[in-house]
Amino acid sequence: MNNKVNKNHWETVYETKNPDQVSWTQEVPKTSLDFIHSFGLSKNAKIIDIGGGDSKLVDFLLDEGYENISVLDISKNALDKAKKRLGNKADKVNWIVSDITEFKPSSSYDVWHDRATFHFLTTKDKIVQYLEIAKQSVSGYMAIGTFSTDGPTKCSGLEIKQYDEQALISELEAGFDKMKCITEDHTTPFNTKQNFLFCSFKRRFN
Repeated sequence: MNNKVNKNHWETVYETKNPDQVSWTQEVPKTSLDFIHSFGLSKNAKIIDIGGGDSKLVDFLLDEGYENISVLDISKNALDKAKKRLGNKADKVNWIVSDITEFKPSSSYDVWHDRATFHFLTTKDKIVQYLEIAKQSVSGYMAIGTFSTDGPTKCSGLEIKQYDEQALISELEAGFDKMKCITEDHTTPFNTKQNFLFCSFKRRFN
């Protein structure tokens, strides 16, 4: 799927579906918050949420007092929904409309968070592009969540790439050291289960 078709797909999803109609919705993104807290960073740490869409992670981070949050998504419609939900608080966030494989970061980030974007990259060239951008962007830590080998093989009608712990570590070993990995079931709004692998990494410069 080329980038334009991919963008159109996600714009349509967010234009036509509410949060209770998509499988990835979480009322409380507890695991993501736990990983971010585990890094022990100050409230002015620079955090970017990759593929954040209209996720509520940004709501919780703002409520906790984090001051330098960016949310990136390929879909403008998704970010517009998040802005509308946040109201005036949306002005505190840097909103970035971009395909992650075309993202040109203007600064570095203490935390790169990605829940369920990386597994949509199913070709080697897209994975390489993503990892090169991550290495340019991340000065501190990465928290990444993908479907596990016990999880779905598709999401939103698109093929995904499943990962086990060793496969994910292998993809990131050129610039990141693994800190912790867990698997967990995400309960969708339809009351089905999706098994995720979540790992945290520290950027390595050598």
